[in-house]
Amino acid sequence: MPASMSDTASARTSRAQSYRGPQFSLTTFANKDFIVKDFIETLSDSAVPASRKSGPNSKVEFDPKPLIRTFEHALGRLGALSEELEMKENEMAGAVRRAEAAHNAKVDSLGKKLEGAVKSFHHLDSSLNGPVGDGVEGEAGGNVAVRIGERLEELDRQRQRAQDAKFLIQCWMEVSERGDLSSLEDVRRLGGGDGKVRCAHIARQLLRLSHRLDPDTQINGQRTNGVDINGQNGSGKKHNSREIIEKFLEMLEKDLLKQFDDFYRRQNFDGMRECAAALRDFNDGASVMGLFVNQHQFFIDRSQLVTEEVVGDSETWDRLADPDAEPPGVESSLQSLVDEVRIVVQEESFIIKRAFPYPEEVLVRFLQRVFQQSIQARLEMVLEKANDISSLAFLRSLQAARSYIGNLVEDLKAHGLTEHPEPASSQVAATLDQQLEELFVPFHLGSSYIEREKKNLEELYSSLLFKFTVYHSKKRKTSTSYLGSLSQRGRELFASAKDAYIERLGSADIPSSQRSMMMRLAGLKESDSEKEIDVSEEDGQLSLSNAKRMLKWLAEGVGRGLELTSGSETPKDVQALLQLLLQNVGEIYLETALDGAAELAASQENNKNSAPDLSYLYSLRTSIGILHLLQLSISTVLLPLAAPSLTTRREIEKTTNSTITTLETKISNILQKTVDVTLSWTTKLLAGQKKQDFRPRDDDLVSLGAETPTCLAVTRWLDRVATQAGAALTQPALGLFLSEVALGLRSLLLDHFRRFTVSLTGGLVVSKDATKYAELVRNWPTSPASGDSSGKADDSSGKGVGASGSAVGGFEKGGMDVLVEVANLFVIGPEALRERLRGVNPADREGLRSFVRNREDAGTVGVQAVLAGL
Repeated sequence: MPASMSDTASARTSRAQSYRGPQFSLTTFANKDFIVKDFIETLSDSAVPASRKSGPNSKVEFDPKPLIRTFEHALGRLGALSEELEMKENEMAGAVRRAEAAHNAKVDSLGKKLEGAVKSFHHLDSSLNGPVGDGVEGEAGGNVAVRIGERLEELDRQRQRAQDAKFLIQCWMEVSERGDLSSLEDVRRLGGGDGKVRCAHIARQLLRLSHRLDPDTQINGQRTNGVDINGQNGSGKKHNSREIIEKFLEMLEKDLLKQFDDFYRRQNFDGMRECAAALRDFNDGASVMGLFVNQHQFFIDRSQLVTEEVVGDSETWDRLADPDAEPPGVESSLQSLVDEVRIVVQEESFIIKRAFPYPEEVLVRFLQRVFQQSIQARLEMVLEKANDISSLAFLRSLQAARSYIGNLVEDLKAHGLTEHPEPASSQVAATLDQQLEELFVPFHLGSSYIEREKKNLEELYSSLLFKFTVYHSKKRKTSTSYLGSLSQRGRELFASAKDAYIERLGSADIPSSQRSMMMRLAGLKESDSEKEIDVSEEDGQLSLSNAKRMLKWLAEGVGRGLELTSGSETPKDVQALLQLLLQNVGEIYLETALDGAAELAASQENNKNSAPDLSYLYSLRTSIGILHLLQLSISTVLLPLAAPSLTTRREIEKTTNSTITTLETKISNILQKTVDVTLSWTTKLLAGQKKQDFRPRDDDLVSLGAETPTCLAVTRWLDRVATQAGAALTQPALGLFLSEVALGLRSLLLDHFRRFTVSLTGGLVVSKDATKYAELVRNWPTSPASGDSSGKADDSSGKGVGASGSAVGGFEKGGMDVLVEVANLFVIGPEALRERLRGVNPADREGLRSFVRNREDAGTVGVQAVLAGL
């Protein structure tokens, strides 16, 4: 062998001896992420020489032996691991079999124990509740014990009944033969509370016996069937058993009541309970309950207060009678009484529960006495005093008392009283509710309450509107206008309201404090008389604050009614109050003021000498505000309350809509009349336009830079109208009003320009005026919608003028620009005129022809050619 080959072989042998295969164990294969492919690749990579990994250009020959050795080693290692795994599996399988065997044995043992327990249970159950045989021996032990107990109880009851019967016979023999009840007296003296109860029971049985066995006996001392007053007859001595028994019962009752009172004073609740139980047989305990209630310290201490006169400070009563002041609340003495009742009833209910075996009955009696005697008496005195102050004071006192006493009832029910800390029982709660309702029933009989509310509001409204009605009644007496002759309804309302107010002030049954309050609201003094009432212009004006006061008074009355009346009567009450509101605020106040404004507007239309006075517009702003408040109050306060009655709600809606529509129509008529007045005076101003204004002479050319005096007068007048309207009206009324004025002005100006012959130089003057008019209207907050509805009114005035297509009908922000377009017809030459009028709608040609004919050069060939083309 050559030396090189031997060296190579020795090198391989040394590498084989030094090579150690891959190391792994069972944990390698227990990993959840184990993948066979990755495992094989790992073995292959570890056996490939580094030179094989250097790249494809390597010239080292492939040697498979490392791979073979690696896989042989891995295979051997896997065999060893398989044997190890098999041994572990065998060990674990053996352990499982041993555990299963132990488990089965344990289950068998527990099953046997369970069967034994079930058998023991059945045996015990059968011994207690087994079948009954023909004798005692056939019965189970449990049933025997139960039956023996029942028999013993029955024997004891029979023995007790026999003893009671024996004792009853013994007592009867004593009372019928000897005329005494010594045995029963012994029981009464020595038997304690239970003995007294037994005495009462036996005495009542003796009384029944006397009625059956001795029916002819009388207790009035007269002889009946041979028995005289001393009980003597022909057969021997006989006593009046019934009289003796009744005297004994009366004595026993008095004795028990005295003993109960002694226990009560010493706060011996157990003794009280025994006596109360004994007295239960006497009129169902009425005597002991009456004793407890009548001698209660609360009624003794409060007897003087209940009868004391209601005084209170004058400031509180003044606030109570002032409709603009917040109510001061419940009267102080009534409040003190109710507060004490709250404490006393809560404390006493605890005593009642301990002292009586029937606490609810005693508590009910106590509550009835508290409400019907103490609270009711004081409430009537407080309301009587309030009624002497004013109608409003009475209603407010009634509401405050109802609310405060209602809170007392709710507090007592929540406290629970004898059921404390649980809520009160149904019987006690029902008693409290009943007593609360009975306190206020006298004030709600029939329609008495709502009539009081109406009377109060009528007095307040008539006082507040008195000078207003006087002012307008005087004004209408001197009015000779056509509208004044038609306002018969308004005069009737004035007369009735004024007369009713004067009559009420002079009535003898009205309290002096109420008369003072009414005169204060009316702004009158004691020295004023019916014929010497001075009124000013301000008295006849609408006041938003007064309207708010009237609505506030109504809202207070509605809220008061919701607290004091039942829900079923609410829709009718609301309807009655609505009628009063609509009559006073709607007809007497708003409608009267609007009629006055309408008369002023009508009088201004015929004014020829001076500019119309539009100051009446300021009242429209207040009228619209009051009308909005009226409508809002009805829809948000009154209508929802009438929802339970569909018929009443419909009637309210119908009446309300009728009144609102009437008032809105009057406002609309006033605005329309104002538009007519405005345009009428504008027409008068335009009539002052001089013919030479649009045909100026050469020496007038220096003034062409300014508008004509007529234009300036018209714009000043209309600017004043817009300013007054803006101060008096709000949107959308302002926008509609100014839109109507703008439409009328545009129509007047278009007709105005037709009446004048315009020279070429005068066309510049017309353009200047038209631009001034357009700028004036462009600054107004007009309403585009108004123009759409009346746009057809100016069809004959040149609709469709100009190539720009700005129509005269349909007023928009640029609606006045048509005047500028018309003015241009007088300025441009014939050729430009022909271009401007080309394609005009045939329906508008006549209107355009009228403007073109007013050109001073209308007779020239060029203009005639344009006219011929039209």
